[in-house]
Amino acid sequence: MQVIAGIIYHFIGGFASGSFYIPYKKVKGWSWESYWIVGGLFSWLFIPTLAAYLTVPNFTQIISNTDGSIIFWTFFMGLLWGIGGLTFGLGMRYLGLSLGMSVILGLTSAFGSLVPPIYRDLFTNSTEHTFSAMLNSTGGQVVLAGVVVCLTGIFICGRAGILKERELTDEQKKNSIQEFNLSKGLVVAIISGILSACFNFGIEAGKPMAEAAVAEGSNPLFQNNVIFVVLLWGGLTTNFVWCMLLNMRNKTFGDYTNPSTPLLNNYIFAALAGTTWFLQFFFYGMGESKLGNGASSWILHMAFIILISSMWGLVLKEWRGVSKKTFSTILLGIFVIILSVMIVGYGNSIE
Repeated sequence: MQVIAGIIYHFIGGFASGSFYIPYKKVKGWSWESYWIVGGLFSWLFIPTLAAYLTVPNFTQIISNTDGSIIFWTFFMGLLWGIGGLTFGLGMRYLGLSLGMSVILGLTSAFGSLVPPIYRDLFTNSTEHTFSAMLNSTGGQVVLAGVVVCLTGIFICGRAGILKERELTDEQKKNSIQEFNLSKGLVVAIISGILSACFNFGIEAGKPMAEAAVAEGSNPLFQNNVIFVVLLWGGLTTNFVWCMLLNMRNKTFGDYTNPSTPLLNNYIFAALAGTTWFLQFFFYGMGESKLGNGASSWILHMAFIILISSMWGLVLKEWRGVSKKTFSTILLGIFVIILSVMIVGYGNSIE
């Protein structure tokens, strides 16, 4: 039941992440940097703080009592992840939901799920949840097999995107994705995919805060919420600085008060997008507390995001006009990702 509950929580988190960009499409008359940072204030500051306040008693005291090096590395991983988050937004602009998510999260899946266990092997004295421990246990081997299957599914989704690029005219591509640009999108997607994995590293770095929260009586289900506060400070810092620079360069500071745009709607939809984004990690923390395995939690989270975003891509007709072969390829990729989720869940249950 613990494993089933963990998978359900990860699905809810994946649904939130795979859907968060949809409200941004309702923002009218604002530049990307303006609606991105308004949503980001909810994603990385307001809602994480509120969640920690409601679920982790004395979370501010826990943070202030934590060793400075732990705070630094958690924050620093957030800074790096913030760069990945910036390029993630650009990837969505240039590639669309289904292809963008597949390429970016494929790299994030691999780095985020495998590097922490390898790190524990090389730089800590831990004997649990290490890469060598995974290799030497049946459950760990099944989890690793699930990672490989997931990456295979992601590769198939990427292949579908390349086929789409070859088949459609520029006008057809931009009917569904206004700023479609495969080459530019792939560059930012690679950067985003690698750096976005730093979020998982940040969770690992901040684990002592979660342990302190549990020791002080917090529900283990919500223990990671105190980590998210510090980790997301780093993400907010990176994104805020960059968006302000873009506002300055593009002279778009006026977006926030422009009476010719639907200001109230823009703020509401940006806030909705930001809140939905944070819910992915709220439920991620709950799922990880049930599964107790960072590698399987991360890959499940990524797989569900890709699944949901790919389905949104179909709903939003990002694949309209492609051949049956290309459409079948994206459906096959989604199926393989679903299969990987089942494999990872089974491996975690017998580990």
